[in-house]
Amino acid sequence: MRLASYNVENLFNRAKAMNLEGWADGKPALETFAKLNQLLGEPVYSPADKAQMVSLLTELGLAKSDTGPFVILRQNKGSLVKRPKAGGLEIVADGRTGWVGSLDLIQAPVDLEAMRNTARVMIDLKADVLAVVEAESRPALRDFNREIIGGLGGPQFQHVMLIDGNDTRGIDVGLMTAAGYPIGPMRSHVDDPAANGEPIFSRDCPQFQIPLPSGKRLIVLVNHLKSKGYGDLKASAQRRLDQAKRVKAIYQELVALGETYIAVVGDLNDTPDSAPLAPLLQETDLKDAFVHPAFDDGGFPGTFGSCKADNKIDYLLLSPALFATVSAGGVWRKGMWPGSKPKRWDVYPQLDKPENAGSDHAAVWVDLDL
Repeated sequence: MRLASYNVENLFNRAKAMNLEGWADGKPALETFAKLNQLLGEPVYSPADKAQMVSLLTELGLAKSDTGPFVILRQNKGSLVKRPKAGGLEIVADGRTGWVGSLDLIQAPVDLEAMRNTARVMIDLKADVLAVVEAESRPALRDFNREIIGGLGGPQFQHVMLIDGNDTRGIDVGLMTAAGYPIGPMRSHVDDPAANGEPIFSRDCPQFQIPLPSGKRLIVLVNHLKSKGYGDLKASAQRRLDQAKRVKAIYQELVALGETYIAVVGDLNDTPDSAPLAPLLQETDLKDAFVHPAFDDGGFPGTFGSCKADNKIDYLLLSPALFATVSAGGVWRKGMWPGSKPKRWDVYPQLDKPENAGSDHAAVWVDLDL
């Protein structure tokens, strides 16, 4: 059986601010969006809150209209803001219950050839069980399977499952499996609380059970831990640490129940030697597939961007019994931009410019003798 994980960076549509030439271009808008959304959720808006809201709305290009370059303000019932004819912006709601609506990121289509290169990676992986990171929704994942993978002549996955998570940008985690590997009982951890009562997972940590032809079963925990991409770096590191501790607890609960074939997979957004990942990599018996003698990293230690060691953020962490069944493994980079001079790795002929990359992430895979 082949188990794989791939951060697809959205399939059909992606937040416009995340769809620019480089991450840094959209980062300010995403940070401002996050700050404003947090303020808008407060039950009571103080004068200081209202002043900050005006500043943030202006930064997002919403001073004169509810539609900005990257964000749209939806005022469905009641009003959050008024724009006097004399100019300026005024917050008229006194709290979250004073208006009905939302602040949403504007979506933009993913580059067509990038979409096809994402599908080419998924076809060439030949995975029986594929964890997918940053997919918009189950319908998007289902349609991508039928229309893009199927349209390129690839074998379609038999089963597709994704549970909406906590991220408002539509970057969720899911699972796709081939014929013979049905998705059995599953459990979402989307509401697992942090110490402050808020959901601990940025997206979710869904728990999928896969019945195996041998009569045994595989448990897959799919993850996308808090990104370093924007916000306070210290706070994001603490959030990843808290998330890793919760994944550790879930793993240990499964072990205590007698489960032996368990995989913790996905984009963990940090390196193997990092403090946030220590609960998983140093405080459990989970083993990173990259250290298996049969695993080939293709000459590059990382999985993201330039694939240097400090860009190793995608993982297949296996329980000891599962690690013992590994017969081969590797990193699939043909859908990643390889750099210009010289090219770091071979790519698809259709990947002739950075925006055609299927993803900034490589896919990682292992063959398991189950």
